[in-house]
Amino acid sequence: MNRELYNTYVHILEEELIPAMGCTEPIAIAYAASIARAALGMLPEHVEIHVSGNIIKNVKSVIVPHTGGLHGIEAAVAAGLVAGDQQRELEVIADVTEEQIKQIKAYLEQTEITVAQAETERVFEIDLRAEKDGRRVQVKIVDGHTNVVLVRRNEEILYESSMLSEAPDEAVHKTDHSLLEVEKIVLFAEEVELEDVTEVLERQITYNTAIAEEGLRGKYGANIGNVLLTAYGNSVGNRAKAWAAAGSDARMSGCELPVVINSGSGNQGITVSLPIIVYAEELHASKEQLYRALVIGNLIAIHLKTGIGCLSAYCGATSAGCGAAAGITYLYGGGYKEIAHTVVNALAINSGMVCDGAKASCAAKIASAVGAGLLGMEMYRQGSQFVGGDGIVTKGVEKTIMNVGDLAREGMAQTDKEIIQIMLR
Repeated sequence: MNRELYNTYVHILEEELIPAMGCTEPIAIAYAASIARAALGMLPEHVEIHVSGNIIKNVKSVIVPHTGGLHGIEAAVAAGLVAGDQQRELEVIADVTEEQIKQIKAYLEQTEITVAQAETERVFEIDLRAEKDGRRVQVKIVDGHTNVVLVRRNEEILYESSMLSEAPDEAVHKTDHSLLEVEKIVLFAEEVELEDVTEVLERQITYNTAIAEEGLRGKYGANIGNVLLTAYGNSVGNRAKAWAAAGSDARMSGCELPVVINSGSGNQGITVSLPIIVYAEELHASKEQLYRALVIGNLIAIHLKTGIGCLSAYCGATSAGCGAAAGITYLYGGGYKEIAHTVVNALAINSGMVCDGAKASCAAKIASAVGAGLLGMEMYRQGSQFVGGDGIVTKGVEKTIMNVGDLAREGMAQTDKEIIQIMLR
């Protein structure tokens, strides 16, 4: 493939596969709060935060790590203000001390933090305003977890960015994600010089394996990972589902281990990587084969999510599960044709699973998404497939992916609003 496209694909992996501590939406709030504290120069006595409905949906029920079990928007704000390090971005509260946890709880009890739903068409918006002693600061993040577009102190603009998505449901990227195509992804994975991707992939393997192991050791959330192993045994397919679910079990319940995310989501990073890692071990794949399979899985997951948008009513685990199955298909010797059919089959099975926020049941949805991906793979391995005209499936993998994006972004927009209203009630 030409060098310019090759470099773009490398940069997409570097941009998307980054570490994050905890669920990324509350962490984005903590990140905004840490910036506000630095700009103000002191802890504010009053905080007002306006967030889009999807932020409310994804923060409401998850525990914020390093807070002693606190959850919700107010806890994320307080953690970022009291103990956040803005230089760490999505690991902004990774180094909180026990003393700071006490300070976070005390600050929450003493400080008025007002939360409201923002009047915005954007699915991702955080607008935080803080004040003390006549000094006021405003921090605004839109279209992405670290995409700060405004920092203002009183009337002085300290920072302003024009990095805004063209549509209110799109994520903003430094690289051109529209250049992703399944055939070119497979070609890139086959040709990539491993030294160009080893660092990001090795970090993904290390971090995401560690949190899965912790999820299986501990009693987190609904304990879906262990339920799967106890109920359905130790087959490689069930282990793939269980390990991915266990990583989410831990992450949604405040585990203080980082993950490497995909498409802005730790759950999607877990879902796409762990099944490939489990299958690579089962098949005695080489490290090179594992890396190339992870390249395929990650980039296909990102490709699918690009058309869906940054946050929506469409569960992102579905696209990550497709990516995982694509990577596993490669481990079995599959090329573009086999991978394309696997993706189409998997999309036909599970597209439409709704996202009703980050919480314990994400682990079960992850297991379902991985299962759909594996079924899609096994269908084609056994000479079975869905064809154009079967529901949203049309001829050609790229056209089917486009249909799924339209379904998620346009068709499920009202569903998203109704989910948010149900949760607020």
